[in-house]
Amino acid sequence: MRISDLGEFGLIERLKEILKSEKIGDDCAHVKFGDEYLLLTTDLMLEDVHFLLGYPPEAVGWKAISVNVSDVVGNAGEPRWALISLMLPDLEVDYVERLYGGVQKACEFYGCEVVGGNVSRSDRLGIDVFLVGTSKRPVGRGGAKPGDSVFVSGTLGDSKAGLELLKMEKDSYEDFELALIERHIRPTARIDYVKHLQKYANASMDISDGLVADAWHLSRRSGVRIDIDSSKLPFSKELLRFCEKYRKDPKDYALFGGEDYQLLFTHPRERWNPFMDMTEIGSVSAGEGVYVDGKKIEPRGYRHF
Repeated sequence: MRISDLGEFGLIERLKEILKSEKIGDDCAHVKFGDEYLLLTTDLMLEDVHFLLGYPPEAVGWKAISVNVSDVVGNAGEPRWALISLMLPDLEVDYVERLYGGVQKACEFYGCEVVGGNVSRSDRLGIDVFLVGTSKRPVGRGGAKPGDSVFVSGTLGDSKAGLELLKMEKDSYEDFELALIERHIRPTARIDYVKHLQKYANASMDISDGLVADAWHLSRRSGVRIDIDSSKLPFSKELLRFCEKYRKDPKDYALFGGEDYQLLFTHPRERWNPFMDMTEIGSVSAGEGVYVDGKKIEPRGYRHF
């Protein structure tokens, strides 16, 4: 049997069995420390898998921090300290300096700092970030309750559209296309939701694998059924223009597009905050699985294996 026979998440389940740790299963490990929790997470970005060398190095540095901050935020925490391991081919020093310029701007924006790291030679560029956050009340995937409503922040599907536009390698792009590309290469973690999640959420995570795939993670961890109403999915005006221009279905992008780094969370409907860009897209009930418009949908989206 090879890793591709198990798949990414099948492999993770095998490793969990070996380690016998109940802390594994969320985007962050929640470790009690004094009167609060440390939230520990790590994410690797690898050349030709997560980005291309042609991307602005500042954007790569920004994204490397943002995707980790998104995990901490998705678990209702605030980012604090980061360690970075670099895997480097013999690049121009200017590239690495610009990469770290993006790292520093992201840290200033999110209120965290890089406190160390490691450098190793490699055939391909890789940037591996280990991030520590803190929370008085961490929220993971396992607390969704029947009767909860399902919410998302922001809009969905923009990153997938931005990636497809980059792959077109056009000579020029319209303004709305450039906006979608920017959302793919330079996402912003929703740190503005931390206090809301800490106060009200029963279950929470960020959307990195795609809405349906991540709803499956939440369903399995919580042992509940998730129903999604596709008529309530939030789309940006840029995505709608993209889908009109290229004859695509925006629902497909919202349901299965990855790397949006918006938030998926559950709590009672009356906790909805009209001053935030949250959208109620479904409900939680007893049972298992993820259903879209009443039809059970198996997870699909980006997989490493």
